Amino acid sequence: MAPISIPTTARLPSSLRVDPSNPAVFKILNRLSRASLLTLSLDWLDERNLALAAPYLRPPSSSEYDDEDEYADDFNPPARSLDALQELYTSLQSRKGSKREVIDRIIEGDWRHGLTLYQLAMADIQYLYDHPTSQKWAAYRIMPLKPLSTNDDEEEQQQQPEIDKESLVIPRFHPSTFLKNLQAQVPPDVKAHYNFDRHRTLPLSILRIFILDSPYNTSLGLQSGSSKTGRRKAATTTFDTSRTVYIAFPDASPYIYISKPQLLSGSAPPTGSGPGSSTAKATGINTTAGEAKSLQHLLLVGIPAALSRPRQRFCLKPTSLATRNLNELLDRRGGANTRQGAAGGGWSIYADEMRDKGKDRRKRGNRETPLDTVLPSPPLSEEEEEEEGDKEEHGVGKGKEEGNKRVEPPLSPGAKKEQRERKRRKLVANARFADTGLVGDGKGVERVDIVLEDEFPSPSSSSSSRDRDRERETPGDRGSGSSSSTSATAAAAAGKQEGEEQWRPTVKLTFHGSHVFAGIRQLVEAGIIDGERMPGWLTGEEGVTVGKVREGRIRGHKGSGL
Repeated sequence: MAPISIPTTARLPSSLRVDPSNPAVFKILNRLSRASLLTLSLDWLDERNLALAAPYLRPPSSSEYDDEDEYADDFNPPARSLDALQELYTSLQSRKGSKREVIDRIIEGDWRHGLTLYQLAMADIQYLYDHPTSQKWAAYRIMPLKPLSTNDDEEEQQQQPEIDKESLVIPRFHPSTFLKNLQAQVPPDVKAHYNFDRHRTLPLSILRIFILDSPYNTSLGLQSGSSKTGRRKAATTTFDTSRTVYIAFPDASPYIYISKPQLLSGSAPPTGSGPGSSTAKATGINTTAGEAKSLQHLLLVGIPAALSRPRQRFCLKPTSLATRNLNELLDRRGGANTRQGAAGGGWSIYADEMRDKGKDRRKRGNRETPLDTVLPSPPLSEEEEEEEGDKEEHGVGKGKEEGNKRVEPPLSPGAKKEQRERKRRKLVANARFADTGLVGDGKGVERVDIVLEDEFPSPSSSSSSRDRDRERETPGDRGSGSSSSTSATAAAAAGKQEGEEQWRPTVKLTFHGSHVFAGIRQLVEAGIIDGERMPGWLTGEEGVTVGKVREGRIRGHKGSGL
């Protein structure tokens, strides 16, 4: 008799095995390199994971001849013991070979009875470690909500809860309790598998959520295709329509990072267009009309509810920061020991506790602060002093060897001017960016979208700006001319307020690259961008990747609170 599967609200168990002939198994394993596959196989054979990743071993038999005859035609015969299997994969690490050889050994040999969901989750997380920029993350802030009033007024009860901006409460996070509350928010026709993993190098925990469109939590929900039984055609769930979502929880931080839902093939699911639903206002997640109906969105809506407790509710608020680099997210929206907070760009030197002023930066307790009465020496001046010291050490200044020293030819006036300008541009770039925006810092942002909504400059505004520039250039000459220009500027501003609002063209700027702000810093050093007049949001000090500029100040996108 065929097994019977009953719809249930329980989640998918980690011990549920997927048939090795399923194309999804080969797709997940084929993304990994040969070295990663061998490391992953040894992790499966570890004592801590053996209960959920047990291999297929050769059963004991009374006759050795019958045992050999049973697997005589097997290209990948099963091992006799667990120790022998571990030695086999260890030997494969010491010699060269193809990746397909390891995949065939896993699928057709040692795990021919199927791979569990726990094993596939470990393979996905291994791919995330091998390719750190494979997921696009968005940072959300966990905000407490004001408690609802106990009045019986229906109008007040129908209103959405307000965010308590004065509260500093952060929800207590326990993995098992969080998963239990999150599963309660999942609809019964959706099944999910959860797997927590501690990041190997970064101070955060990663939750992998595998979502399946099936009401069953047995092997029936993992089958592909369709089967015909008599006159009826029983359609089964397709494994390829599953989704995978990652949620990162940084240590001691009021932020979480949520990745875009990915198909098994690695592409993001299509989304519709339109305004966000009313559910997005309560949760803080801005979604389109098409995405609100998706199974992934239904799961993401339950995250604030899983974090909430009685008389203590929370919501997720977007921060307008999205990137593929987890190091950048930790630097901008991480814990107290890993993030800069609101001090970005040139202000980051004051937020770095490990940074000391002076020549000997190895001495602690001499931290830079904007309240110092003595200005710190510029970094380039220190480098020049070190170069001069190296020249004195390596150069010979005594006796006969002084004449052997090579004298460099004097530079032309044009070359000296170019050298001074190049040095000044580096000083300006260092003042605007400080230690951020470096090519090899590992904190790159791939895309920045900015919308400019400033007023179109009129002749009166340009003349007033020129008057202000003259006043800055000659601050000592405060005669009748300066007072007349000031009055003219005030009159122009008053007439501007009385008249109609000026035309505001919508200009959209999109920056693409492996490290956008490092590229902008290089343009400043090259003299293509004026570093002194450059707005602050071009240095990345605002900590957003999506925003709009109005009256010269950047604002967050869709209620980020900036």
